[in-house]
Amino acid sequence: MPGTRTRSRYVPDQGLTARMVTTMFLIGLLYVVFVGVLLAVLRGAWPIILAVAGGLFIVQFWFSDRIAAYSMGAREVTPEQAPELHGAVDRICALADMRKPRVAIADSDVPNAFATGRSERTALVCATTGLLRRLEPEELEGVLAHELSHVAHRDVAVMTIASFLGVLAGVMTRVALWGGLSRASSNRDSNTAIAMLLIPVVSAIVYVISFLLTRLLSRYRELSADRAAALLTGRPSALASALTKVTGQMSRIPTEDLRKAEPYNAFWFAPAFSSKESLGRLLSSHPTLEQRLDQLGRISAQLGRP
Repeated sequence: MPGTRTRSRYVPDQGLTARMVTTMFLIGLLYVVFVGVLLAVLRGAWPIILAVAGGLFIVQFWFSDRIAAYSMGAREVTPEQAPELHGAVDRICALADMRKPRVAIADSDVPNAFATGRSERTALVCATTGLLRRLEPEELEGVLAHELSHVAHRDVAVMTIASFLGVLAGVMTRVALWGGLSRASSNRDSNTAIAMLLIPVVSAIVYVISFLLTRLLSRYRELSADRAAALLTGRPSALASALTKVTGQMSRIPTEDLRKAEPYNAFWFAPAFSSKESLGRLLSSHPTLEQRLDQLGRISAQLGRP
């Protein structure tokens, strides 16, 4: 039965699993150290710190997929409203022997797609109108197979949790500074001054480390998804064609649209950059197009496909 499936036909990726476990361990360790520093520095504020940290984690884990989908303009559609998109998703799910996710469309000319959800049961796959307008059926299936591999490998949930620490660091800094300022106004001692200096520094360090860890994992998971999609469909050339087409079209999209899409690059099939000089290109959530095409070329050779 669909509800009892625990493993799809996507090729398991031990390298991805090992990287996800390692990232989660390091992120968890960083999280414990960060909260511990806050508790040590702000002894009187520990109930607020624990409440905010716990509340943010719950929101991030349970609702981040809905928030991300809403932020990117995803609108759930029925088979009657989007028969071609639903048909493509049906074919991939049948091929992978996995539960069909909710299907959505985002009204954007940026040619892209993304998947969210903690598991197959809560998953949603979304394609933009720009993507649907530009891709051939086989290319679209390659993109959807890529996105659904993220769900099958559960790396969407891992990325959601991993990105939580950066959000927490920013919020905790604001809470700590607000509390420090309140205390400073009534008690101008050296400990308060040290806390006001230490907390932003620690928060910045935590943010940078968590950012780098999630970016390293994100780049590998994109290569893993390309590989899994190519092997599942048996058509790596179709995915390579979609990648080339999407990346090539990105430069023709209005800058304003790209800027709106850029904050969610970790979710997209291909990154959206509003500028070639963007910092995101230096610390990208995705591997380069050349790396992705090279891998797909090797898979084509292994499969004996042109």
